[in-house]
Amino acid sequence: MNSLDDVFAAGHNQTIRERLGLRPIINVSGTMTALGASIMVPEAVRAMAEIAPQFVEMDDLHRTASAVVARLTGAEAGFITASCASGITLAIAGAMTGDNLLAIERLPDVTAGLKDEVIVQIGHMVSFGGNIDQAIRLCGGKVVPAGTVSVVNDYHVAEAINERTAAGLYVVSHHTVQYGMLSLPEFAAICHAAGVPVIVDAASEYDLRRFLEQGADIVIYSGHKFLGGPTTGIVAGRKTLVRAAFLQNRGIGRGMKVGKESIAGVIAALEAWEKRDHEGIRKRERAALDLWQTALADAPGIRAERVPDPTDNPLDRLLVVVSPESGYTAAGLARALSQAEPPVIVRNHEVERGHFYLDPCNLHEGEAQIVAGVLKRVLDADPRPDYALANPRKSSRSALEWPD
Repeated sequence: MNSLDDVFAAGHNQTIRERLGLRPIINVSGTMTALGASIMVPEAVRAMAEIAPQFVEMDDLHRTASAVVARLTGAEAGFITASCASGITLAIAGAMTGDNLLAIERLPDVTAGLKDEVIVQIGHMVSFGGNIDQAIRLCGGKVVPAGTVSVVNDYHVAEAINERTAAGLYVVSHHTVQYGMLSLPEFAAICHAAGVPVIVDAASEYDLRRFLEQGADIVIYSGHKFLGGPTTGIVAGRKTLVRAAFLQNRGIGRGMKVGKESIAGVIAALEAWEKRDHEGIRKRERAALDLWQTALADAPGIRAERVPDPTDNPLDRLLVVVSPESGYTAAGLARALSQAEPPVIVRNHEVERGHFYLDPCNLHEGEAQIVAGVLKRVLDADPRPDYALANPRKSSRSALEWPD
């Protein structure tokens, strides 16, 4: 059996993918849960392996994690849960029940006497693989939409607040409407004027301090995206609210519990984050973007340009605009790349607009060059695949056929 050091030196887990019958994909989509989120840092893998055979007192392990989360985020306290989605549900539940242990046991069905309404700007009511509104409803909360899909004004939020309002939920994501919404400081100021706490979903965000500084009372981060830890959610913020959210582990949170391995892995990932060469990583990402842009420079019907991250993460992506002269639609080219050898999975959530993105943040050594080669090979293919000019369409068939 290979040692952990051997696995790290290999740079990827090709062997286990082959053993499990999985395709050896290259991820240029980003930190996507559907692709396994990110490359876990070696420190997290080591910590998980080290604690796996050990017994620990879980509350004490959570206390250790709280101190590390607080140091990295500037929060008063924090804890680790199963995912960001569960973190949202637990934080909202905590805003509803406080530390009332009987109320915690009665959720989600019994909310009598509790504040149970959660205000969300309509442009933030997105799906991240699950729906934001369902994350609220799971704990017995009631969604109160504010504004319209294109414009939310201050009075839309202010007038939605009443004696039943438990919290305001603010979503930071490329999925949200990127114009016309209230900023976090504006949203927080309105909520705080009425004594309403603000919970921020910052699952895919790089900056661990900005949202608390801008007025959030609780922020939920992913432990497994940019941090490179195991699949988890990190809940950070005011101690009383964090405690109330943590106490939900005695109720609805029991089904969202996290193991000792994941807590240790996130602690290690957070500590590694403090020492990470962030500028060195940006340099490698820029080199990949340069390579891909050069590879596409002379391709007929293809325009490639760098674009910044829409939520101000410190990274760029390559926007690939596909016109008919290429012999592909954006959807057809994205599919052809996903069927190439090796498969290259692009960021394709906007293909109906005629473009997709190449994201360099999850590349193993040498993969940027492989992607450049696959791009050229697919664009030069003759004949084109029969789906090359296909328009995007949404279908639930594959989901309904699982596991076949």
